[in-house]
Parts: sequence; C-alpha cells; structure tokens
Amino acid sequence: MSHQLGSAIVEHTSLSIVPINVEQDVVQARRHAREIAEIFGLAPQDQSRIATAVSEIARNAFEYAGGGTVEFLLDSAESPRMLLVRVSDSGPGIKDPDAVLSGKYQSATGLGLGIVGARRLTDHFELASSPTEGTRVVFGKRLPRRTIPPTPLPISDITSRLGSSRKPDLVHEVREQNQELLRILEEGQQRQVEIERLNRELEETNRGVVALYMELDERAQDLGRSADLKSRVLSDISHEVRTPLNAIINVSRLLLDRLDGDLTSEQERQVRMIRDSAKTVTDLVNDLLELARMEAGKTVARVATFSTADVFAALRGMFRPLVPTEAVCLVFEDSAALPLLETDEGKLGQILRNLISNALKFTERGEVRVSAELRVGDAIAFSVADTGIGIADEDKDRIFQEFLQVENPLQRRAHGTGLGLPLSRKLVAFLGGELMVQSRLGQGSTFTAIIPRQYVERRGSDRDNARDEISRAAAQAQEHAHE
Repeated sequence: MSHQLGSAIVEHTSLSIVPINVEQDVVQARRHAREIAEIFGLAPQDQSRIATAVSEIARNAFEYAGGGTVEFLLDSAESPRMLLVRVSDSGPGIKDPDAVLSGKYQSATGLGLGIVGARRLTDHFELASSPTEGTRVVFGKRLPRRTIPPTPLPISDITSRLGSSRKPDLVHEVREQNQELLRILEEGQQRQVEIERLNRELEETNRGVVALYMELDERAQDLGRSADLKSRVLSDISHEVRTPLNAIINVSRLLLDRLDGDLTSEQERQVRMIRDSAKTVTDLVNDLLELARMEAGKTVARVATFSTADVFAALRGMFRPLVPTEAVCLVFEDSAALPLLETDEGKLGQILRNLISNALKFTERGEVRVSAELRVGDAIAFSVADTGIGIADEDKDRIFQEFLQVENPLQRRAHGTGLGLPLSRKLVAFLGGELMVQSRLGQGSTFTAIIPRQYVERRGSDRDNARDEISRAAAQAQEHAHE
C-alpha cells in the first residue's frame, strides 16, 4: 500500500544530512535540528518542538526500518520560508498510513504516537509510504519573517557550524531534554494559573448574572402583583360606579319621556346634559372594565360567522343620527363582495365604533369614509379615513397611550377619555391583527385595522408568526399608500 505526499518540494536548499545507522545518530539528528532552528531565529519553544519531532521520526526509522537519513532543508517556495526536515528509510513501509495519521492505529512500541505527536508539533507534515520504496516523512516549522534570506555565504557558515559540532553526549542530551521538560512544565503551570484566574473571573461574572436575574425576577413579580392589583381595583371601582350611573341614565330617560310631567325647554336641556354626561362616564367605565379584563388575561373571544356588510349596516344605523353637522358626511363603502369572517363580531364592532367616533369628533367638514378590503394573508383591512385635523408625526405613537390626548383647540371642544385608541389597539392585537395610522397634520387621518378572517387562539411563537404576517401586510399597505 502506498500513501503519497500531498505536494512535492521543488525549491529547496539542503543544509545538512545526518545518516541514521545507530541509536546515537538519533541524538545527533535532534541536536542538528535544535542548532539549525536556533540559527534561523526560531523561539526556544519552537526549537524544542522541531527537535522533538525529528527525534520521534528518526527513532521510528531506526527501529522499524533499521536506519535511514535525516535531511534538513530550507524551502524557498513558501512565504514566509520554512525549515523542513525529510526523514527517509528503505524499510517495509507502514501498512495503513491513514489510520496512523488519524490516531486510530498505534503499535505496541508507539509508532502511531510518534507520528501523530510530530504532526501536532509542526506547521507542515506529509507522509509517503509503500512496501517497495519505504517511508518518507517531510515536516517543518515556519521561520520568522525577520529571518534574512540565505545567500551562499550564510549557508556555508551554517554547514561549517554544524560540521564543527561536538559528538553527542548522551548524558548531556538527557540533561538538556530534562531542562526542556522543566521549561514546558513551567509554561504549563503558568497557563494553569492563568486558566484558574480566568475561571475565578468567570465564576464572579456568573454570580453577578445570577444575582441580576434574581433581581429581575423579583421586579417582574412586583410588576405582576401591581398589574393584578390595578386590574382588581379598576374592575371593582368600575362595577361600583356603573350602578349609580345606570340610575342617573334611567331617571333622565323618565324625565325626558315626560312620565312625571312636562318640562320646560331649559329643564329638558339640563336633563339631556345630565344624561349625556352619564353616558360619557359609562363609556369610560366600560372601557376601563375592558382594559382590566385584557390586562388580567380574562378576555374571551366569542367567535361567530358574519359579514362585513352586516357590521357596516349596524354601524351606519348607530352613527347616522350622531353626525355633528351637515358639513360632515359619513360614508360606508360597499363591502358585499368580501368573504365572511369567523371572529369576535362584538370586539370588531367596538374597534370600528372607537375609530369612527374619533373621526367624527375631529372632523369639522368633509367626510368620514369607512371601507374594507381583502388583503394578503387572508385578512381584511378595515379603514376609517377622515378629512379632519390630522396628527403630527411626533404624536403618532403618543395617541396610543392610555389617558393621553394631543393638545389641539378642537381636542378641547371634543370631550374624550383617551382610552379609545389604546383599547382599540389591544383589541386588534387580541384578534391577531395590527392597527396602524397614516396622517398629516391638517390633512386628515386614516386608521386601518388589519384583522385575520378567522380567529385562532394562539400562544407563543404561533401568535408571533401570525402577527409578523399581519405586519408584512400592513407594511405593504403603507407602501401602496405612499405611491
């Protein structure tokens, strides 16, 4: 079996050749490797690495092939240049070089360990082996960029320095290897100290993160308790207030129906004022109750099948008498061609009532137009467009804050609670849709509620995915509006 080198060395300068015939030659090859590495400016730890790799591969050649050669080369093709070592033998070859290189095969005497270890110690490693040609291993270390490119004179100097080296002293060599091991152990201890320091810092950081999470959990629990308390207070107060309000409205109706006798025109005006004020407060109470239910997670969807035309017909009958002046026209576009909806009709009606009521309040002349159209994603976009006072860009987010009303002369004349739009946005989100606004100051506003045709109770990622789909439809609507 033959394992070929991945690439050939085509441009190189031979520095030294050490024949491996006896075990002492392995020590000599190791010494040559260290001296050459030092001459070319390799760091002490890299000198130890290349020397150890030479020792391991040369010892394999001596033990398994009976000998060989170790040749030191300077590769001129690489940038930066590389100090290479080629160990060749004429032995029987390695049966399964791939298994040896992958670390899956090891002989009883450590052949695999030597080759794998040498490979890890060097920057370049190639192996070729066959039963007829023996084994050749080429490996090397990259030289520092500051190394001066060799000329014939430095190369001859290197050769002469290596030739004048003393014969290897095994005792001295063992002493040097021990010193190398001591340096390696010291480096390992220093790294261990650094790792322990980093671990301590990491543990401290983890403790800080855990403490922060605990604090956040406590605050979340406090906020949850506060929200629950607020919802209970709103619910209790609202129920308590509704009873006297209903009494005021009923008594006002009795008086206006003349069941207790006739009224003067001034008395009738005053009673109507009482009734209208009571209805305004009742609307506020109902909105507060709905907000409390939604924040407490107690809102329930009552799904039914109905048409958009039916919803528009009911709204038309409700608002036609409430149009404040003949200068404003309330228009409902034809929606008979739209498919049926399967969602909460009451909540959809509440959303549109709030939007239409706002539009009528802030439109002195022109029209309020209510329309619906089928959108991508099997949703219907309900739009309420007016020619009223409009909304400034900086106020488009503020109008959805609870109990907040934008300062405007017409706003001061149009009484409101500041809950209609925030509640509408929450109701739209509850139905799985999105409420958006387009407006220019002084040029009117268009509120669009994009509602899925079929209500699906969603949790977690399903709700997020559905809302993303609606958001994409809303973005498309805005792009079309600006075209």
